[in-house]
Amino acid sequence: MGDWNPAQARRRRATSAGRRGSAQPANGRSAAATQSPAAAGTRAENVVLNNEKKLEYLLETVRPTAKTEKRRHRNDLSEWMNCHKRQESLLSSSSGFNNYRGLLNWCVVMLVLSNARLFLENLLKYGVLVDPIQVISLFVNDPYRWPAACLVIASNVFIMVALYTERQLSKGSFSELVGFLLHCINMAIMLTFPAAVVLLVPSVTPVGGTFVLGVYTILFLKLYSYKDVNSWCRELSSIKAKKLARSLSCPSTQQLNRGEPKVCYPGNLTIRDMYYFVFAPTLCYELNFPRSPSIRMSFLLRRLFEMLFFIQLLVFLTQQWMIPVIQSSMKPLEDMDLSRMTERLLRLAVPNHLLWLMFFYWFFHSSMNFTAELLRFGDRQFYNDWWNSETVTYFWQNWNIPVHKWCLRHFYKPLLRRGVSKMISQSAVFFLSAFFHEYLVSVPLRMFRLWAFTGMMVQLPLAWIVGRFLRGNYGNAAVWISIIIGQPFTVLMYVHDYYVLNHGQEPN
Repeated sequence: MGDWNPAQARRRRATSAGRRGSAQPANGRSAAATQSPAAAGTRAENVVLNNEKKLEYLLETVRPTAKTEKRRHRNDLSEWMNCHKRQESLLSSSSGFNNYRGLLNWCVVMLVLSNARLFLENLLKYGVLVDPIQVISLFVNDPYRWPAACLVIASNVFIMVALYTERQLSKGSFSELVGFLLHCINMAIMLTFPAAVVLLVPSVTPVGGTFVLGVYTILFLKLYSYKDVNSWCRELSSIKAKKLARSLSCPSTQQLNRGEPKVCYPGNLTIRDMYYFVFAPTLCYELNFPRSPSIRMSFLLRRLFEMLFFIQLLVFLTQQWMIPVIQSSMKPLEDMDLSRMTERLLRLAVPNHLLWLMFFYWFFHSSMNFTAELLRFGDRQFYNDWWNSETVTYFWQNWNIPVHKWCLRHFYKPLLRRGVSKMISQSAVFFLSAFFHEYLVSVPLRMFRLWAFTGMMVQLPLAWIVGRFLRGNYGNAAVWISIIIGQPFTVLMYVHDYYVLNHGQEPN
């Protein structure tokens, strides 16, 4: 350390005291009071300069605001003078506009008003034709025998035969060839036995016969799928596959709900599993169906109300609207008056199409959702957006999803695996569909005119023409025209032939 110097220490203490004195005013007076007059004058000049700067700032702020207002006014005048710009009309496809909700509402209003006029005209001309007793007599002509109901009950025999055959095959008691022959015999009898009863028993009405054959047709497709899936399970077992996937036909990433036990072959060969599949709203069998967690009572009751409402509306419109138009169309058909035939065909197209749309909603939405909710069946895709179909093929693939899945899984793909071309396989699918359409119409009417079969087979060239030459909205319009016109034409042909065959002449 350096030497201590008393003179330097005194100077440091004096300097520190001077600084403290300047920082701390003496006797409590402010710092301004201790300043000299020259310093006070300088501070006053600074305050004046600051005020002048603030005034200049405010003036500069106000001036741009006035300029902005003038500029905005000029822009408004320019816009008022120039009111046009490059743009497309809304109805042009290049405009990008797609909100036509108002036009859709207009179409609905016009449709309602037009049909209201036709319905009022029908009431004024024919009066009230609704007769519930007549509807009941269509199903029960002989109330002491009820052959249609007996045939439905007898279908349980074919179900049990299919289950027994699969159980024996799982145990090895039957060979694959024997099991295949038993299934073929069982399903062949399923198609021929009810058809023979409907044809030979006079008390079976056409409506009752159609209902019975529809039940047996659905059961035939279900048991065919049941046979195929269990056969695939045995093939997997033969290569020592211990566990099955969720679906053997439609690979899915969906998982089973927690708490739902997974069934493996041959644990699925039970009466409970078989009858769940029989009543489930599907034609394709699986060992483990997707299940919904619970039954929604509000959803179930809404679907039940829709079922009851639409079935009453269908019967009402058929009796009040369809039947009079059909009866009045017989005379032009007899005279081969083409102009009047065309007029009656177009006149029949409207109620027939409305009934078809109502039937679609009643069956594919209300009834199948009701059954699915009651059974907690998870897959509710019973239809797709067929109304947007731009090709005939798209329509047939999407308006009835259960049948489409069955055809794809058990008929179309097996044909492709055997080396059959796509064109021939598609034609075979249409041929099978045409056969069942004719089966469900000709047998209950006890006559064979092949109108339904021809109508289905005509879909093949129609699908080629629409797919080749029409696109977009034109293709969609062609599909709608084929639906609206094709069905009433087939209906007229069958009704005409039925009256000629059973009454000897057309009704007046």
